Amino acid sequence: MSEFVEAVKMDSLFFSVGEPSGDLHAANLIGGLRRLCGNLEMRGFGGQRMRQAGCHIDFDMTSLAVVGVVEVLPKLKQFFQLADYASEVFSAAKPSGVVVVDFPGFNWHIAKRAKQAGIPVFYYLPPQMWAWGGWRVAKMRRYVDRVLCNLPFEPDWYAQRGMTVDYVGHPFFDEISNRSLDQRFIVQWRQYDGLQVVVLPGSRWGEVHSIWPMQLAAIRELASRHPSVRFLVAAHRDQACLWCQRQLSPSDRKLNIEFFVGRTSELIEVANCSLMKSGSTSLEMMARGKPSVVLYHMSLASFALTRWMTKTKSITLPNLIAGETIIPEYLAVGTTRRTTQQVVEAMDRLLSDPDARASQKFKLLSLASKCAQPGASLNAAAVIAEHLGLQTSTHRALAA
Repeated sequence: MSEFVEAVKMDSLFFSVGEPSGDLHAANLIGGLRRLCGNLEMRGFGGQRMRQAGCHIDFDMTSLAVVGVVEVLPKLKQFFQLADYASEVFSAAKPSGVVVVDFPGFNWHIAKRAKQAGIPVFYYLPPQMWAWGGWRVAKMRRYVDRVLCNLPFEPDWYAQRGMTVDYVGHPFFDEISNRSLDQRFIVQWRQYDGLQVVVLPGSRWGEVHSIWPMQLAAIRELASRHPSVRFLVAAHRDQACLWCQRQLSPSDRKLNIEFFVGRTSELIEVANCSLMKSGSTSLEMMARGKPSVVLYHMSLASFALTRWMTKTKSITLPNLIAGETIIPEYLAVGTTRRTTQQVVEAMDRLLSDPDARASQKFKLLSLASKCAQPGASLNAAAVIAEHLGLQTSTHRALAA
């Protein structure tokens, strides 16, 4: 890959982003950096949204997004090739800084190589070490100059372990605040007389393949109990949407179910409640006060390898922020039948009891009022620019 290494201007940043959600948040961070430092050059690993924001994408890492220790093994060779490529960029182009976003398994290698090249490293959306694998903080101290934290309890945790840390807020709230919803679509789909459930199978292929069959099994049972309920499936990509549709059996054609691509926020707004996979979208449920049930699935091998590192019992961000279970959550390990039935019962309570929906909505909105504030992207951009000496007095005034 060395023939593709290009020269980069002195004031430049290299990004390493590996997942669709990280691509979105990095794109917003790039927008903040352009607002503060208009002549800054940006390149690296990412996705389409970063490209649209003006970042040169050397390789689309979102195509390699995987979940679990075992699942990553077949792609290790390609990951190491990309890490070698990054080393060549660091040596030949010497960017001013490196920004890594989430995706710790791969980004540790990028951060290590950047430090070896004498380049400052910023970790945006850092791994949830307070939840599992806390020993990794030693890597963070060695390879990362500043941690840009996104959850209100994270700064104290990192600071107590010797890290330079800045609390910038969560970029998901920037995206929610900036997103313009299609009101015509919302009005059209709100005209339905019965209750509606938005179903989120995830953005990564591995998640969709393991979680959608569980969701579909739950939908079948819930449809038999609540015939008037309509299920709105929000797929991240066309390919995933088609795959989900192909899993329907001939008898499923009678289900009251609709499939969409690129309508996640509108469908969240339309729906009365949600059946979703664990992930950052739970923050949008919190911000919009949408009652939900969360499920997740891990293989037996991945669970066995990670169980000893886990320090928290929750897999849902609003629950972690609140310190209590607001959104019911269920983790399936290996077999899924028992967990699917638990999900059905939790969803049944939401669909059967208006008070249960109202109670969860109130708790979510109360929590959102305390921490769901926009501004993370510009806050993070200001920290990076100031650390690298890229701001002018005019830019500082704008950032403030």
